[in-house]
Amino acid sequence: MKDEKLNTKGVCFGEVLWDNLPTGRKLGGAPLNVAYHLNKLGIRTDMLTRVGNDADGKDIKTLCAELMIPLTLFQKDESYPTSTVEVHIDDNKDVHYEIVFPVAWDYISVGQKEIDAASQADFFVFGSLSTRNNISYQALQTLVKVANYRVFDINLRTPHYTQERIFELLSYADLVKMNEEELGFVAKWLGLSIDETDGQKVEAIMTVFDVDELIVTYGAKGANYHSKAGNFCYHLSALKVEVKDTIGSGDSFLAAFLSQRCRQDKQVSIEEMLEFAAALSGFVTQSSGACPSYDLRTINRFQWLNPLYPE
Repeated sequence: MKDEKLNTKGVCFGEVLWDNLPTGRKLGGAPLNVAYHLNKLGIRTDMLTRVGNDADGKDIKTLCAELMIPLTLFQKDESYPTSTVEVHIDDNKDVHYEIVFPVAWDYISVGQKEIDAASQADFFVFGSLSTRNNISYQALQTLVKVANYRVFDINLRTPHYTQERIFELLSYADLVKMNEEELGFVAKWLGLSIDETDGQKVEAIMTVFDVDELIVTYGAKGANYHSKAGNFCYHLSALKVEVKDTIGSGDSFLAAFLSQRCRQDKQVSIEEMLEFAAALSGFVTQSSGACPSYDLRTINRFQWLNPLYPE
């Protein structure tokens, strides 16, 4: 299949940064990773963020331009630096982060240009980390009111979140993505018993916060998609690949899912959406960093060579 350019368009809101890995620095930030993959998959996705007036910020803008990530909604801050994060990968290949505060993306502002972009987009993606400071949170509150399809990617990074803030963000969302650990946190905050099944926890979250769709990712154990409208849950296994690192695998899963979920040119089944998401996530997991180079044909071939259900 050739690369596609689709009429669908989106906006991702939040952090962009340099991940300082043991092997060198890599472009990062969960919403930036989502925007990268959506643009690679043919969906014009603007990144609404803020960088400092410094060398790190200039380097990020230069690299994003090379990666074909639109710079239209990038903002420049004269007071705060571009974000950097120290990344540590343990013996189990789990990732741990040291995130500096405050940085430029803690001060994202909103004007008519940003409001127009959010209101004209088919989907609007946001996470919890970028709302740790009230300036960016107030900007987000303005934008979610005009967004058409609001996608909340929970991204719990200690100590940069509170129960109250997560609950507020959940109340804005049409689609929520979280991992198994984050599901446990939210369920505990709701007062649910640890004996409740994950399905019961998800049902409670969707009911309390009026969420239409919810995805729980389980790493090597796959993912579950829950739909209020269809009142069903679909489980998808993960591809069996050699893990290079898990940085950005969840972000790529969400981007691939949205690239199919929000298509306007054809109907795509939930199974096809999730299988494509698993393929891209598997490809990223066996690659280094969150934004490896590829094109759509690469992912199609990878999916063909790594079937979810081998004969």
